[in-house]
Amino acid sequence: MSQHRKRTEKQARGLIAGAVVVTVAVGVGLGLWAGGDSDPAGSASSQAESPMGGRAEGSPTPSRAPSPTPSPTRSYPLSTTPRTIPAVRAHSPARGPGWRPASGLRVVVNDAGLADEGRLLAGELGLTYAGRKDDIRAGDVRLTVKGGKGADPESYRMTVRGGRVTISGPDDAGVFYGTRTLKQAVHGGGTAPEGVVRDEPAKPVRGFFLDIARKNFTAGWIEDRVRELGDLKFNRLQLHFSDDQAFRIQSDSHPEIVSAQHLTKAQVKRIVALAAQRHITVVPEIDSPGHLGAVIAAHPELQLRSGAGNVARGAVDISNPASAKIVDDLLNEYAGLFPGADWHLGGDEYRALMVSDPEATYPQLAAAARKAYGAGATVEDLTTGWLNDRADTVRAHGRAPLAWNDGFFRGTSVRAADDIRVGYWTGKEIGARQPLEYLSEGRKVVNYNDKFLYYVLGQPNQFYYPTGQRIYEEWTPRVLRGTTAVPSKYDDQILGGYFAVWCDFPNAQTQDQVAAGIRMPLRATSQKLWDPGKPALTWARFKALADRLS
Repeated sequence: MSQHRKRTEKQARGLIAGAVVVTVAVGVGLGLWAGGDSDPAGSASSQAESPMGGRAEGSPTPSRAPSPTPSPTRSYPLSTTPRTIPAVRAHSPARGPGWRPASGLRVVVNDAGLADEGRLLAGELGLTYAGRKDDIRAGDVRLTVKGGKGADPESYRMTVRGGRVTISGPDDAGVFYGTRTLKQAVHGGGTAPEGVVRDEPAKPVRGFFLDIARKNFTAGWIEDRVRELGDLKFNRLQLHFSDDQAFRIQSDSHPEIVSAQHLTKAQVKRIVALAAQRHITVVPEIDSPGHLGAVIAAHPELQLRSGAGNVARGAVDISNPASAKIVDDLLNEYAGLFPGADWHLGGDEYRALMVSDPEATYPQLAAAARKAYGAGATVEDLTTGWLNDRADTVRAHGRAPLAWNDGFFRGTSVRAADDIRVGYWTGKEIGARQPLEYLSEGRKVVNYNDKFLYYVLGQPNQFYYPTGQRIYEEWTPRVLRGTTAVPSKYDDQILGGYFAVWCDFPNAQTQDQVAAGIRMPLRATSQKLWDPGKPALTWARFKALADRLS
């Protein structure tokens, strides 16, 4: 699928030579590895691998592992697992010299569709990109798409044997992740160890969320984060670019709402193309029907007011058809700018539902609900209908909708569409629902746990800057709320998670301070989304590895 899409989207890549638009496919679970070369270490694999993949610290060298016959002039010790972030999940050791980059060595591919991966790796390691070649030379790095029926398209196999490297996978996404492993393994002049790495992520959604509405981040800073995310095997970047404080991306349909400091569409296209080159989908979020203060500033007629005339900050009046029109105008416009499959609709903190009696406080909403859905309908029904209508808008563009958990309500006559995935971030809202309520309904959930994964500038409302150590040692994707994991039977419904930067107090940190502050939390999140099990390295050793690889 990815190879076909790659070839049909060449024209979308004009701003970065060789960049490609790729939607990373959802994996099918650990155990179906990418196809590739045979295992040179034989049964050494089962004796030397740790339960989480790779050999755990201090594990003994297998005493009975078969080994290849040494060369006439030299013998080699059994190799050790390459140290990477995230850690590889399995490594079969072998005896041999390993592989070290050197000027003049080649990167070759078996398919022209891997040109981007090949060129990127060659440039990073100081090698020569030779394109599609069938001949074999000493020191080659060969990238190959090699089918594996039922295999996770993000899986790969990296074989280091006889002074050469082969990275294979069922899809170019997996091959790309293999190149990240090789890059880290040889960082600083090191050697990729002999043997076979078999690797794949536990979760198909591995994301970073950035609030650019409250704080203006430069395009260059965002591009630097894209490069960082790619090396850490993240595959989503969510941009929250519309809120009460600002609207941060150029709009042709409604230029009047755009803030003075904003990203141009040309800059966004460059970010999207750079992200696609690294197999990262950029996910847009225009939050509604709350958090639309920047839109309301240009269109005060859309402002929600109570029956007493009081303003509901940031909330549009969803009984006014003009509110739906302007939001749909924007969703339709940006569908052409963001080609990825995911679309976040927001849906949280609509102030009409943050009062004790919404129907009495906002009689126009209550009247609209009854007109649309019958005599017993509530403002929650009307708000759910709004969410469903916006989902229809993005679904028409082939997008898969996602909304915050406090945009879903219990006991309504109008039900949120089944395909709207839940972004679970909190249990603080009025009528808070436990994660199990969503999971038991069969909904897919993405983890944004605000106890572990929220980096909120200024640390308001007891949102303390999260530490990488706490994520690394205590959090897993099943810890959706607070510190307690949901039962393992729901694991497949939890698609993954996002580490999130929110900018409630935008001047509390500079963008460079943000980059430094999230450095280790991002690495810890990457590790736990790739493999939720107990890591083989202690936190101190993990941090030392991160420092060495930086």
